[in-house]
Amino acid sequence: MTKPTAAPALRLKARITGVLPLLTIMTGIFAQAFVSDRLVVSSDAATTATNILAHRGLFELSFTVFMIEMACQTAMTALLYYLLKPASKSLALVAAFFGVIGCVIKTFSRLFYIAPLFLLNGAPYLNGFRTDQLQALALFLLKLNGRGTSIAMVFLGFAAVLNGYLMIRSTLLPAILGVMCLVAGVGWLTFLYPPLGSSLFLYVVLFAILGAAALALWLLVFGVNEQRWMEQAHASVE
Repeated sequence: MTKPTAAPALRLKARITGVLPLLTIMTGIFAQAFVSDRLVVSSDAATTATNILAHRGLFELSFTVFMIEMACQTAMTALLYYLLKPASKSLALVAAFFGVIGCVIKTFSRLFYIAPLFLLNGAPYLNGFRTDQLQALALFLLKLNGRGTSIAMVFLGFAAVLNGYLMIRSTLLPAILGVMCLVAGVGWLTFLYPPLGSSLFLYVVLFAILGAAALALWLLVFGVNEQRWMEQAHASVE
């Protein structure tokens, strides 16, 4: 594309990329912090089952919101690849692959999140199981959802490290945004050892939200350095 036609498209993609982290943050916080964490009691299967059945509509809504979160995160992965590929198409592609793998794992894990409703709905084909057995299995599935999410965060962490490096290298965005993205990625990599990731989760997620919000606001207000983007994109083609 020539410069006059490329600039508006680049500006639009940057603005859309800026919106997506904000949507990802808001949907994730609602579904996880305001619903899942309040209904699921990790040490009490009976209480968890009671909470889910008492707030069935809210629980189902949280699953829908989780799906919206993953749609936003997947789209953000694709758009970040577009914005950062002039710095290094191969590294940006690897980062995108890591991001997509993380999104796929995290989305698939949500099946374990919604599955307890099918166990706790009192269907006749479940009459062969005692209530306490169904409640225990429901809690087990919820824990699998959490473990799957932890695995996904490792892949998303690798993606964030590479994207952060590309931001710093390309100078398309302020270096501090790249540093924050890289550090957040390293934080998610602590889930390579789940006990460590769990113990540091609050600090990691707060820093990651701060970094994502800073990147989102910068893209919404300023976008990327269009002249440098076009120069690097042109150089990578030659």
